[in-house]
Amino acid sequence: MAFGLALTATLAGCDRRPDSGPVVASAIGTAPRLADPSRTLPNTPTRLLLDATAEGLVRFDASGQIEPGLAERWIVIDQGTSYIFRLRDGQWPDGSAVTADQVVAQLRRQIAPGSRNPLAPFLTAIDEIVTMTPQVIEVRLLRPRPDLLKLFAQPELALWRSGGIGSAGGAGPMRIVSAAHRSLLLRPAFDRTRADPEDHRTTRPEDDVRLIGERAARAIVRFVARDSDYVTGGTFTDWPLLSLAQVAPANLRLDPAVGLFGFAIASRDGFLADPGNRAALNGAIDRAAVTAAVMPGWETAERILPESLDSGAPPAIPGWALLSPEQRIADAQARVAGFGAPVRMRIALPPGPGATLLYGQMAAALYAIGITPERVAMTAPAELRLVDQVAPYDSARWYLATACAPCGDEARAALIAARDAPTMADRARLIGQADAALAVDTAFIPIARPLRWSLVALRLRQWRPNTRAWHPLNRLRDDTN
Repeated sequence: MAFGLALTATLAGCDRRPDSGPVVASAIGTAPRLADPSRTLPNTPTRLLLDATAEGLVRFDASGQIEPGLAERWIVIDQGTSYIFRLRDGQWPDGSAVTADQVVAQLRRQIAPGSRNPLAPFLTAIDEIVTMTPQVIEVRLLRPRPDLLKLFAQPELALWRSGGIGSAGGAGPMRIVSAAHRSLLLRPAFDRTRADPEDHRTTRPEDDVRLIGERAARAIVRFVARDSDYVTGGTFTDWPLLSLAQVAPANLRLDPAVGLFGFAIASRDGFLADPGNRAALNGAIDRAAVTAAVMPGWETAERILPESLDSGAPPAIPGWALLSPEQRIADAQARVAGFGAPVRMRIALPPGPGATLLYGQMAAALYAIGITPERVAMTAPAELRLVDQVAPYDSARWYLATACAPCGDEARAALIAARDAPTMADRARLIGQADAALAVDTAFIPIARPLRWSLVALRLRQWRPNTRAWHPLNRLRDDTN
């Protein structure tokens, strides 16, 4: 495939794809499929499909800001413990009306105990969801949550029901109109509440989107050959392929994504049972070398929290950060040598050339302190397992809870206390304590910010970089065109 990418390099250059016909969007991953949002969504194509066909109460716009979804407006009362949503007149794909009772039932199911929805652990502040009138629902909270709308905007909280092609999905903003191998054609859904009375439900071909799920190499080749307008879902694993294809700089876009990129210490046996050893290993990693091997200029990270966010204290600084690089290496070497047995460490990474470059630098760092590394698959038993996640909302607790996998009893208890804090002031104070406890526990090795890239044709004038690295398919073209 690298040879194929090189062959297409001569086709690269400033975008000249005509602004006509459907937008062809390649999402990196397997073929998009309709999936129940109460379960873990498998990949970018499926999340994009769900977001396009089944919006939640609110959704993200092109800039990553909140805009109305099924809820046309909302208010927050009772000091942030009550969210009241007024629903628009939505329709399911079969034409039947979306009712408040249906919305309430689906939201309850998505956050119920035992739900496999990955956002459920961050929605424990919800006390109950009730129908107030046929058009109004209320979400009552045990504790204030200022970022609740950002969670409700995620595809995992879209309102969806099962069925076959044409009947499954939600209330838009798009509908599946045809399916082909590995791709789906999506068309804007007619909305009586937003359309002109004279509207005869006609749309332009340019309003349609053909969503394709495919490997990164194939998606890049398709784009460079001008057979598509858009590639999304790019991560560090496939970044090196772009240099082979020589994509025009005008088409390559990076998101200022926020989140976690680093290694969870997945096993606490042997050498890693000692928190001092875990801290020494953390300090021995040359982050600049690791990131530069994949992409020069990739921003590194030494702390779990990128900034204070809703913590009542500045991000905790690990003790090893006060040592020189030479002192860090010497400390780690002494600890490995004094362990009394050979130390081997399995590193779980996804496939892809970027991951191979990352492993090379991680392996060099481990060899330098006397540890023998081994690369294993993401699903295999491992001592270090890569975490590469964009934050769904801006709370320090999300970072700490995601990094605590696993973590010690003290750090875990501090996180639970922060989750259950009765006031925002108490929550901020307890999050600061949890951050400090996690820094001492050393359950996570931060490396960098998440790397997210897209290839964007110039006809997609509404595409905007944002911290969520999320770009809805109905917000790619300029509405004025």
